[in-house]
Amino acid sequence: MASLLCNARIQLTDTLEQMQQGTLMRKVKSKSWKKQRYFKLQEDCMTIWYQSKRTGKTESAFSISDVETVREGHQSEVLQSVAEEFPPERCFTIVFYGRRGNLDLIAGSAEEAQCWIQGLRQLIEVATTMDQREKIDQWIRDWFQKADKNKDGRMNFKEVQRLLKMMNVDMNEDHALRLFQDADKSESGTLEGEEFVLFYKALTQREEVLSLFQEFSEDGKKLTLLELVDFLREEQLEDEGTEELAMELIDKYEPSETARARHVLSADGFLMYLCSVEGSIFNPQHRALWQDMSQPLCHYFISSSHNTYLIEDQIRGHSSIEGYIRALKRGCRCLEVDCWDGPNGEPMVYHGHTFTSKIPFREVVSTLGKYAFKTSDYPVILSLENHCSMEQQEVVAQQLKDILGEQLLTATIDGHVPTQLPSPEELKHKILLKAKKIGRLEDTLDGPGDEVPDVSDEDNGAEAEEERRRAKKDKETLAQALSDCVIYCKNVPFQGFQEARSHSRPSEISSLSEAKARKLIRDEGNEFVRHNAWQLTRIYPSGMRTDSSNYSPQEMWNVGCQIVALNFQTAGTEMDLCDGLFSQNGCCGYVLKPPFMRDKETLFNPSDPSSWEGPSPITLTIQVISGQQLPKVANSKEGAIIDPLVRVEVYGVPADQAHQETKYIENNGFNPRWDETLQFQLHVPELALIRFVVEDYDKTSRNDFVGQFTLAFANIKPGYRHIHLLSKDGTSIPPSSLFVHIRITEPPGPEQD
Repeated sequence: MASLLCNARIQLTDTLEQMQQGTLMRKVKSKSWKKQRYFKLQEDCMTIWYQSKRTGKTESAFSISDVETVREGHQSEVLQSVAEEFPPERCFTIVFYGRRGNLDLIAGSAEEAQCWIQGLRQLIEVATTMDQREKIDQWIRDWFQKADKNKDGRMNFKEVQRLLKMMNVDMNEDHALRLFQDADKSESGTLEGEEFVLFYKALTQREEVLSLFQEFSEDGKKLTLLELVDFLREEQLEDEGTEELAMELIDKYEPSETARARHVLSADGFLMYLCSVEGSIFNPQHRALWQDMSQPLCHYFISSSHNTYLIEDQIRGHSSIEGYIRALKRGCRCLEVDCWDGPNGEPMVYHGHTFTSKIPFREVVSTLGKYAFKTSDYPVILSLENHCSMEQQEVVAQQLKDILGEQLLTATIDGHVPTQLPSPEELKHKILLKAKKIGRLEDTLDGPGDEVPDVSDEDNGAEAEEERRRAKKDKETLAQALSDCVIYCKNVPFQGFQEARSHSRPSEISSLSEAKARKLIRDEGNEFVRHNAWQLTRIYPSGMRTDSSNYSPQEMWNVGCQIVALNFQTAGTEMDLCDGLFSQNGCCGYVLKPPFMRDKETLFNPSDPSSWEGPSPITLTIQVISGQQLPKVANSKEGAIIDPLVRVEVYGVPADQAHQETKYIENNGFNPRWDETLQFQLHVPELALIRFVVEDYDKTSRNDFVGQFTLAFANIKPGYRHIHLLSKDGTSIPPSSLFVHIRITEPPGPEQD
């Protein structure tokens, strides 16, 4: 059984054996909540259980694949709060993917802490480099452990029936018994080790993949190199270097050595390819950095967060450094800081006039300095809501300069007044402050910012007078040192597109509430698109959203707004769209806008079809074929099996917004078959996002969410593809997937006969 239980790539070191024996450590939730828990690595080397020392009850378990990283020492707010009591070498933090809270631990000695830190890191390395086959094997091991009630490493038929229920399979007893007996080669009445793998293989036989394989295979047993090339060209529409690709896929995914040597692909290898990155709906070349990064900042959509310091709601929520770390790790490039006067001359960050907790500004800046460029090299914009007195503004400026040093941009990149914004490429590894500024950028460049701006001849007298008055007023409320840190993102009130155009200052930026933005989209859609072709605009959620809910970012992107700030802490469709758009281009937080949104004289208006260039609509045809190992619905009744349906939603310009769904399949979350075709017309495909959602049908109440996957239309690969589903939190849930066929039909161009 051991061979089944432990991942083949894990070498059992002394460290791991020590972890399997178990260790008593303190779990810490706050300065006053520190309780002893017994932590133990399970035999599969992929699961950790911990139990209460007092009751001996297993409190919880987590899988190594849920862990993103391990931090050593006092690297969380909780552990910093007990720093005087416990030395850093005994402390560590386990950080999970998604929105799950950290696990802060204190070991009995530095040696024990190191044992767990190194051991966990070794296992995380294995978990993150698993291919699809290893993920499925791991999935089998997890289930085997859950169902092997008496822990004897074997499974009788009763245990197998329980397992099927747990796995979302509703199978009649005779059929289950037949599969069980076929796999029980030793005829012992139980399945162990390899027998269980055989049983699982019979259970997961993919008829729809087999018939596709046989369509292209002359003898029905293998695909020759040429047959595979035919499949790749005809179905997958791979048109460049297809022979090389076919050779590569055989080398990578064919399990049999002899088949590899003969350059053929078996049905097993074919399935492995279809389940791999190359067989995924997401174009693998677009996962990496694939766009031009040398255009002005305003030509990109920028991943942006609102109230970044909150990890719950906006009234009583907990303000936390973790909010910043999580956002930056997701590739977010515009963060928000609400800064208020704090005790002892130390500015604090929190949501003003509410009961949210507070964090020192200094800690936010240190975190920013440390994590800003771990996921992306491109610039971070720090959006500062400044509520501080003059004295503490000086402190804010000093802390920014002292802590960030070279990272903080304090001058234009070439020393000249910009005629357009610099590019992400030119601003690599720089942090830009977005805040109010005294006077104009040119005044800072001409020399010290003491004098109120001169009136030049070209300036209209009355307007210049107004600017003078405003600069004077700003000098009374703004510290010069802080004002001097603002270069390319000077906050100005929005006074209409004409007004902005007449000044033409690309380094100014206006922030609009979602309601104000919607009104402008409705009344002046084309002007809005033109404005965003040369200046940045930030949109933020309405103040009424005290529950930290989100608005749809799509309508804002439709007019080219770059900084569309969302509450990253709140899962849901809106964050799925955000993750979907920014999961391309190396997750760098910048996505280049389509050409018709980068032209200051563009005629494009998302609400007016007559303004769209391009030919008539393209057709997106999606055949939803089947689902694999769909997860159970959270908090569902014991033994309940889902009735899954698939809904495909299109987000884009108003004329393209649409959704269609399949029928639901009763009692089968394990391998449902739909075989239904859905079709959509896309007029502006460059702005379209496609969201695949699986739900558990319920005729009496709202359907329950099962999983989803969202991507930009531009990143879709046609042909037979798997869609690897994500949880509500945006984390992966292997091996849950959908199998689909995608066809994209362009309208015939005028040149074609």
